[in-house]
Amino acid sequence: MLRNWREERDSAVLYETLARLERNPRLRRVFGKLAESEREHSAYWEERIRAQGGAVPPFHPSWRARFLMRLAGRFGVAFVVPSIATRELADWDRYAAQEDASRAGLSREERGHAAVMRRVATYGHEESEQEPHGAGSLANNLRAAVLGANDGLASNFCLLMGVAGGGVSTSTLILTGVAGLVAGACSMALGEWLSVTNAREMARSQIDANAKELHSTTAWKREELTLLHEARGLAPEEAQRASERVMAQDPEAVRSLIAEERVIALTGLANNPVRAAAYSFVLVALGACVPLLPFLLASAAHAIIGSIVLSLLALFAIGLATSLFNGRSPVFSGLRQVCVGAAAALVAYSAGRLVGAAVG
Repeated sequence: MLRNWREERDSAVLYETLARLERNPRLRRVFGKLAESEREHSAYWEERIRAQGGAVPPFHPSWRARFLMRLAGRFGVAFVVPSIATRELADWDRYAAQEDASRAGLSREERGHAAVMRRVATYGHEESEQEPHGAGSLANNLRAAVLGANDGLASNFCLLMGVAGGGVSTSTLILTGVAGLVAGACSMALGEWLSVTNAREMARSQIDANAKELHSTTAWKREELTLLHEARGLAPEEAQRASERVMAQDPEAVRSLIAEERVIALTGLANNPVRAAAYSFVLVALGACVPLLPFLLASAAHAIIGSIVLSLLALFAIGLATSLFNGRSPVFSGLRQVCVGAAAALVAYSAGRLVGAAVG
């Protein structure tokens, strides 16, 4: 219960910060209502703790909450919305397994919070005055940076441990590490280029299809107009009434709604495939340098130990960074990353030992 209380207080402080920073009046009201709801949840857990004779300690925002607040202040609200939406989903899953939370309706409310934040992340900032696409793009770049560095680190770490298990010389290990770095970075860059290029082509085809529909308003049903109004932030009843007015009184307004819906597709054209490929190449290469560096500075025996220590520390740091996106605690995410990376490297080293003994 104490953990629930702390996390609800964290959420309340986060939403209060978003409401203070947000310049869009509609979103500011949404964040304010979410903060009020989270304060009610924390009050419920505080009552439960006191009812069982427990003491409620002074509240101090967690490391994660403070970090997200700083990111929101520095890069804008849109930067942290996806991370908060993920955390709301985690709270929903946790409460679903708690009888007290389910009985009080907290699980259902957390699910509602997650749905609201997902909608804000997808649509809500299209009309914001904070240059939301730049903030959202920066958040996506940060996630891509973490994943790219992790791919380069993990793949080259396992490759070097596998070859080291075969008992080869230091020069062979260095050659292997460099080859793995270049091959991995090129492979990831090519994959990123193809992904962005395909996304741009899909976005163009969607825009072309929508452009044809501009000449035939009868293709748009009342239900589709209602969904578009809801995406702009209207309540379901208001959205339905608005769509009925559009269909009955102002057919030309349908054109503007279709054009507005095209904004979602247009955002896919903002990504440059060459820039995305270069970005991916650099990040994977930087990650791959971590396990390779000790082999450039020490003899084979000491370099293997140094590579293991340095790689595990880097994996822990990457795990801490992923906690911003997966809704788990920083320590858990860091240790999980270390355990998975260490297990993969151990398998690679064992395979290298077996193959080395067989061909040696």
